[in-house]
Amino acid sequence: MKRLSSSKRVVNNVVKGEIEWELRPGGMLVQKRTMGVEVSSGPVIKIKVSHGSYHHDISVPAQSTFGDLKRVLAQETGLEPKEQRLLFQGKEKDDEECLHMVGVTDMSKVVLLEDPASKERKLEEMKRNQSVVKACEEVAKVRAEVDKLSEKVIALDAIVRGGTKVAEKEFLVLTELLMVQLLQLDTIEADGEAKVQRRVEVRRVQGLVDTLDNLKARNSNPFGSSCNAVSVTTKWEAFEFGVGSLTAPTSLPSSTRITQDWEVFD
Repeated sequence: MKRLSSSKRVVNNVVKGEIEWELRPGGMLVQKRTMGVEVSSGPVIKIKVSHGSYHHDISVPAQSTFGDLKRVLAQETGLEPKEQRLLFQGKEKDDEECLHMVGVTDMSKVVLLEDPASKERKLEEMKRNQSVVKACEEVAKVRAEVDKLSEKVIALDAIVRGGTKVAEKEFLVLTELLMVQLLQLDTIEADGEAKVQRRVEVRRVQGLVDTLDNLKARNSNPFGSSCNAVSVTTKWEAFEFGVGSLTAPTSLPSSTRITQDWEVFD
């Protein structure tokens, strides 16, 4: 065998085929491991891993590394290897350190801790998820109210298009109720999916208010031709959270057109 200068050596065994070897810390030459923690030969040891109030009995080849142990523990605990910290005899061990080289034997005890930074990230993510769920529930409540108001707008539209005169109070009341829901949406702090849902409802409410404005104009002039009808649109202003708010409307032109064309009677 020819020893290479690198930390990992590879030699060929011409009798049993090509075998890869590696040099472990301390100068021990062992057969190189394949993917995972599987080793073709060698004793298997059982390690008692303590993780908070949980205890795991993990069986791994004696010549495994702490990195190998972390990969096995990932399947047992759900913690990714980079989220784990392994302590043996009170000292944290690196992934490259071999179990047998630091004295880990059968039935040895190892302590598993979750990385504090990883734990903090999970807590923050959990809080964000809870916030999103809460915001979605608040948007859903507004959506239910808007559904009811939308049905009233549709009914009012059918009446106006049928030529029946409607009291102006009906338009004002519906508009005010829709504006209440718009203000309610404005108070919801949302991120992610909740923010998308809120934006959809905001545009929906704005569309219903615009519809009421046009119905009100049509109701005041039911005999006006379509070419002379005034299109009424409400001006919306975007706030910091992206929610539209009603601004003071500009003066609208009258549906009556005044001209100075005189007609001579007999």
